[in-house]
Amino acid sequence: MKTKLSLILSCILCIMMLTSCGSEQQNTEQTVNTYASSKSVSLQTQTAETFPNQTSAAQNTENTADGKENAAMKMNVQIGNSTFTASPENNAAADALVKMMESAPLTIKMNDYGGFEKVGSLGTSLPVSDCHTTTQAGDIVLYQGNQIVIFYGSNSWSYTRLGKIDDLNGWEKALGSGDVTVTFSLQ
Repeated sequence: MKTKLSLILSCILCIMMLTSCGSEQQNTEQTVNTYASSKSVSLQTQTAETFPNQTSAAQNTENTADGKENAAMKMNVQIGNSTFTASPENNAAADALVKMMESAPLTIKMNDYGGFEKVGSLGTSLPVSDCHTTTQAGDIVLYQGNQIVIFYGSNSWSYTRLGKIDDLNGWEKALGSGDVTVTFSLQ
């Protein structure tokens, strides 16, 4: 009897976890409407199976809140003397990050964590649309709404995607094994 009850509860928990991304997307859309005031922000639906580089060409050319096209927008990620180009995601959190970088580059001290990521505080919160994700090297994500995480390894957790490094040549070497200072800016 205990086994059957445990199995039923496990199934219910799995179903709740799988459907949570959809309900968070609806909450995010409400947050975006408040955050963006009168600007029109388009969101693309993300699930655990959707990866930012697997969006259609039509989704990649949708306009962001300030009228720039995501396909043409790039940001620089500078670590020491190495600079990498990244493509921002098309969502409210990435739009808010871009807006922050429009006034000045964003410099963050990032701590090494777990031998696969660097984590640093933004000092402010961005709109969240967390979804269970398995990250890869080069992913840039938002954790708990106020921390940027950049990956040189892989991890599975609930994150809001912010962007992806375009070319990983030298990425892991630039990040090194300790803490780093990273500057995010628009091209």
